[in-house]
Formats: sequence, structure tokens, C-alpha cells
Amino acid sequence: MNVAYFISKRIRSRKTDSFSGVIYNIGIASVGVSLAVMIISFQILGGFNEKIFNKIISFGGHLQVTKFTLSSSYEEDPISKDTRLSRDYKDFDFIDHVQPFAHKAGLIKAEEEVLGVLLKGVDATYDFDRFKSNMVEGRFIQHSDTSETREIVISRRIANKLELALGDEAIMYFVQQPVRVRRLSICGIYETGMEDFDERIVIGDLRMVQRLNNWSDSLIGGFEVYVRNFQDLEMAQEKLYNIVDFDHFVDKIDDRYAEIFDWLSLLPRNVVIFLTITLFVACFNIISILLILIMERTQMIGILKALGASNLIIRKIFRYNGMMLIAKGLVIGNLIGIGFGAMQYHFKFIKLDAVNYYMDYVPIKWNWETIFLLNFGTFLIVSIVLFIPTYIITRINPINSIRFD
Repeated sequence: MNVAYFISKRIRSRKTDSFSGVIYNIGIASVGVSLAVMIISFQILGGFNEKIFNKIISFGGHLQVTKFTLSSSYEEDPISKDTRLSRDYKDFDFIDHVQPFAHKAGLIKAEEEVLGVLLKGVDATYDFDRFKSNMVEGRFIQHSDTSETREIVISRRIANKLELALGDEAIMYFVQQPVRVRRLSICGIYETGMEDFDERIVIGDLRMVQRLNNWSDSLIGGFEVYVRNFQDLEMAQEKLYNIVDFDHFVDKIDDRYAEIFDWLSLLPRNVVIFLTITLFVACFNIISILLILIMERTQMIGILKALGASNLIIRKIFRYNGMMLIAKGLVIGNLIGIGFGAMQYHFKFIKLDAVNYYMDYVPIKWNWETIFLLNFGTFLIVSIVLFIPTYIITRINPINSIRFD
């Protein structure tokens, strides 16, 4: 029979109405709140990273292949659509998808307003599954097999500025010699919350851009390349350089939007600092609470020592008490953290200002491996901390402790 565990269990069963019972419950709450805060923080951090990352790559892929040029123009120098990359990309295990694109700057006019925008032309191979989370109204453009499509998808911000709605028509002017005009129908409205996209990007048919630029069907502005593993992006860029022509440039997504990725890289550091402080407070509370429990049981400790109990057995009694406290706190912390995450994930009751945060609600990402590691790490660290207050037991004199009041 485990004597230390038996005595520990008897002590816990008599704490319901005592002062130590209140302290014990405070310890449980301290661990529970600390774990809940950590779980919620990592859920929100993962949600932010995932949402913003997906918004960015939905507009540009992981890698972008264009003609090498020193020009800073919005419009690209054309490259051939019929390349080894477009024909045989499925033969390369690091590439998931390749899609052509081209840009054309222009002016979009409604009844009373005019706005400068950038028309992005895409074809039927465009991976809409990666973009559809940005759609808020309508549908994506439908490509025709015989002619260019005059449908476009605009951002909600552009629609509000020009007072346009789904199904309305708008006129686009393209400043070139001669000036060209297209009457376009709005079939969909998207919103990313990111100014770089929402302020200027209009999505249309690639063939329309080709006609406006007097390109043949075999010429495009470039390729957007999606890789299978974003963690291998550096390696994928090097391999892609060996596939494309010598005068092609391969640009990584984190280089094109360096300021956003730098901001994202700072978030985990801030969260880790915050969670370290939270865990430190929890450990400090556990030490304080266990010291109070030891002081309250000073006479019991003296009696056990007088009866021949070793310091190891007595320390085990209080470590069992502390570990049970931690276990109950972990259960409560998981219920709070996972419960909050589930409610926010389904109901999105906490809203955000999309202008500052790129989204209109707090996102949640489920990562059960992270939740398990948080539980394991909290239990391990706080359990190790329990050795500190129980050391005081070795300094207690049996005679003095029995007289202690």
C-alpha cells in the first residue's frame, strides 16, 4: 500500500470547508486559468497566421515566375506559356500547382466615380479553391472555351468607392495607343481586409489582357507556383531556377510581402514572452499555496516524523497533493480553453477592425498537438516546481512542530 498517497488522499477529502480548502481551490483555478490562456493564445496566433498567409498566397502563389526586368511597371514583359514548367510541373514532386497570369493597369468608371486599378487576368486553370474563402458575394468568373469573358470580380472596398453592386456593369479604360475600352459585368465581390489587394486588384479573364496587350494566346505575364510544403520554399526556389529559362526571375512570396511576413514573425515571440510570464505566475502561486498547506499541517508533519516517517515519505504526501491540484487545474483549463475556441470558431462573437487586423473576427486554428504539448509542458514544469516548497519539510523539527500552534 502506498502510505504517502493514502495520507494525501485523506488530507484532500477534509479540505472542503477549511481555509486550506479555499487555498487549494485557488491553486486549481490558477493552473486552470494559466493553461486556458495559453491554449487560447496559441489558437488565436495560429488562426492569425493561417488566415493572413492564405489571403496572401491566394493572390500570388508561393513562388512567382516572370520575365527578368529592371522595370517597376505594374505590367509584365511577356513570357511563353508553353514552357517546361507549365508542361511538366507534375513531374516535380515539390510543385503542387502552376497557373498563368497577366496584369494590366487601367481606370474603372462607374456612373460618377473613376478609380485606378490593376486588372489581373487568370484562365480556367486558376485554383479557385484557394481563393474562395475571400469571396463575400456572387461567384468567380466563368471562362468560355471560344471567347474572352467580360466578367470581373472586384473587392468590396472598390465596390463601395464606386457605388457598384453585384450584377452592375462598369467601364474600364486602358491608357495605350489607341485607348481601349471594355464594358465589364461584376459577377463577384471579394474581401481580404488587406489594403494591397482590396484597393487595386480586379480579377478578370487572361484572354482579355492578352488582347489588350496585343499578345498571342501563347504569351502571358508569368506563372504562379504553389509548392507542396511551404517550409521548403527556399529549396523550391533554387530548384525552380534550374527549370525555368535563364531570363526568368523567381520571386518568393515572403520577399514580395516582406513587411507582412516580418510582422507575422514577431507575433510568436510576443506570445511566448506573454505565456512565459503567465506560467511563471502559476508556478509562483503553486509554491505559495503549497507552503501554506505545509504550514497548516506542521503538527501532522511533526507527528509523522516522531512515528518514524522519513522526509521522503512526507514530501511525497505534499507532492501528491500538488500533482492532484495540477491535474484538476489542467482539466478546468482545457474545458475553458477548448470551449472558448469552439464557441469563437463556430459563432465568431469577438469581432475585429478589418482595417487594422486584415479580418473582421478573431480566427481560431485547431492544433491538437500544440494543445497536448501545452498540457504536458505545464504539468511537467509545475510538477518540478513542487520540489521547492516541499524541501522545507526537511528543516522541520518534530518536537517544535508538535508544539506548533
